[in-house]
Amino acid sequence: MAPVLHRAAVAFLLPVFARGRFLSAGLALALAACGPLPNDPHPLDERGQNILYSAFMERPKHLDPVQSFSEDEATFLYQIVEPPLQYHYLKRPYTLEPAVASEMPRVRYFAADGSALADASDPAKVARSVIEIHIRPGVRYAPHPAFARDERGEPRYFALTEADLADIRGPGDFAWLDSRELLANDFVYQIKRLAHPRLHSPILELMAEYLPGLKTLHGMLAEQAKAHPDAWLDLDAFPLDGVEVIDRHTYRITLDGLYPQFLYWLSMPFFGPIPPEVDRFFSQPGMASRNLTLDSWPMGTGPYMLAENDPNARMVLARNPNYRPDAYPCEGGPDDAGAGMLADCGKPLPFIDKVVFSREREAIPYWNKFLQGYYDAAGISSDNFDQAVNMGSQGEVTLSDDMAARGIRLTTAVSPSIFYMGFNMRDPLLGNAQADAAERERARLLRQAISLALDVEEHISIFLNGRGVPAMQPIPPGIFGAREGEAGINPAVYTWHDGKPRRRGIDEAKKRLAEAGWPGGRNARTGEALIVNFDTTANGMGDKAVVDWLAKQFRALGVQFVVRATDWNRFQDKLIRGSAQVFFMGWNADYPDPENLLFLLYGPQAKAGGQGNNAANYVNAEYDRLFDRMKVMPDGPGRQAVIDRMAGILRHDAPWVFWHHPKAYSLQHGWIKNRKPGDIVRNGLKYQRLDVAAREAARARWNQPARWPLVVSALLLAAFIAPAIRFWRRREQATAQGKADKGEAA
Repeated sequence: MAPVLHRAAVAFLLPVFARGRFLSAGLALALAACGPLPNDPHPLDERGQNILYSAFMERPKHLDPVQSFSEDEATFLYQIVEPPLQYHYLKRPYTLEPAVASEMPRVRYFAADGSALADASDPAKVARSVIEIHIRPGVRYAPHPAFARDERGEPRYFALTEADLADIRGPGDFAWLDSRELLANDFVYQIKRLAHPRLHSPILELMAEYLPGLKTLHGMLAEQAKAHPDAWLDLDAFPLDGVEVIDRHTYRITLDGLYPQFLYWLSMPFFGPIPPEVDRFFSQPGMASRNLTLDSWPMGTGPYMLAENDPNARMVLARNPNYRPDAYPCEGGPDDAGAGMLADCGKPLPFIDKVVFSREREAIPYWNKFLQGYYDAAGISSDNFDQAVNMGSQGEVTLSDDMAARGIRLTTAVSPSIFYMGFNMRDPLLGNAQADAAERERARLLRQAISLALDVEEHISIFLNGRGVPAMQPIPPGIFGAREGEAGINPAVYTWHDGKPRRRGIDEAKKRLAEAGWPGGRNARTGEALIVNFDTTANGMGDKAVVDWLAKQFRALGVQFVVRATDWNRFQDKLIRGSAQVFFMGWNADYPDPENLLFLLYGPQAKAGGQGNNAANYVNAEYDRLFDRMKVMPDGPGRQAVIDRMAGILRHDAPWVFWHHPKAYSLQHGWIKNRKPGDIVRNGLKYQRLDVAAREAARARWNQPARWPLVVSALLLAAFIAPAIRFWRRREQATAQGKADKGEAA
């Protein structure tokens, strides 16, 4: 018996099937996915455009160059704000070169009596260092409403009302945008902002050591802000001793004493330009409540400008139409020419029109979209490591066959960073800094015992997939002061065996523990158990798997391990109060000089009480004297000898468990050109280039919709419907024949 269909169903299917169009309808259904890729997360109107796609997992907190000091913020800020200097993109070791400066600044030295000193003079004789910076003429800012003026030449947007701001979400929403030339005073204005009492710059204390005028200015501005809490502080009205404008394109900075590392600071946004007009524009009532601030909308003369800022979803950098003439470098490292890194020599920058950053809260979606070609580059998480690379028997790393077949490339580099487990030297158990010599020695032996017991190599293998180099001192490989081979090992923890460092092991750790007065993890006098408290946040080293591993390591030593987890803000409060006991921290070098790493253990930088970066609150008079000497020395054998002695002191005192220097593993699709790893070079987006056609072709190959389910469904539907159609046609034919017979009878 033929299946019986509801009359309405038959009526619905008639337009498709009654005219013999079933097959063509099924074919149309099967081919419907041949248009836009069905899984493309990007807007359709961006297809085929010169846009680089990336992702971020943590929203940037500060984009104001006076406050920003983290890596996730640098990703955006260094493309927008141009300081006087930058690092050569390709050369290693890292080399400073002019950015918006017309030439490298010359530093002159003067004695206390004002007489000029030669460059190689005794640092102790240098009373003042004078740095003169000349800015390139004709450099212009990206378009901004702060520069817009009316027909009378008056600023258009310096008296905005609530109504004026009703539909404004970003600077680009204003009807009028304009620009002006970069001036020397803009750099001086930004230096003054370091002392602004409402901004809390993280480098104020450090810079005030060499620019005492900053503290004086801070006091003046604080009084003014207190007297006029709602008023804009026009910093041009306040002098800053040690910093002056010479002419339209020249300014001068006079430092107390000698500070060779200051030129590195001139490559950071802290010392980039901020026009007074922009500061005034963003200070108007109603701006901050709408996130219309420099902290959300940085501006500058760089190759890109921030076009969209939704830190919960998407951030977009667009090409700055006013960017100065700039060209791709024509020289680099010894391997760069062979790697094709010099093929774009002399071509104008930037190559890419737009950079889109999408918020990805989980690593798996990020990874999957990279494999589909929707992100142009990606890191490698532990979950994806085995899928991405192969580890050889000798630790060599190669790209997996699947990745290589897709044209993906792997780059690796040891990052200029240090991760460490710190001991609070003010803690009565582990630091005991105020106790007598015997008690301090017992605390030192206890720290060394823990350093020996914690198998850093195992941690790197299990949790980092081998992506790290065990640290022997604070200075990572590639920065002056680091030692290779046997000369570079930490002899308190390692021996040198068969050409490699070998960890001394748990037996040596237990021996040190007993010497410290805690045999078997018990107090030799009272019998009480040894308890160590680990202060951490809920993620990172506070992750359960890592904590369980740490607890196992401490149990092997006979020590009870207690985790005190908290959020980031409370963790920071503990460090500032000096109430943490053991904690895990890291530091990315701001510039390639040992001073920027060894200062993490410099006594005057103690975090407790002073809020410096010495989180361990370590104080050693000899180390501090050597640091003061080392930081003003030029690189050479003499400086290396001082650093070696400082490293020896740290290895003996063990204020840290030296953990690891991370290895950065990065994957990139073959259509990205000129991408060279180097964490110190943070303005690298302008050098990168895309082969958009190759990307479009790869996306189309990798993301073809599966059409067979549609075809199978169509065939099943045809098998189900065909008998009903035949039944319907026979009935129609019978009805027509019946009517014809009646007509003939009539």
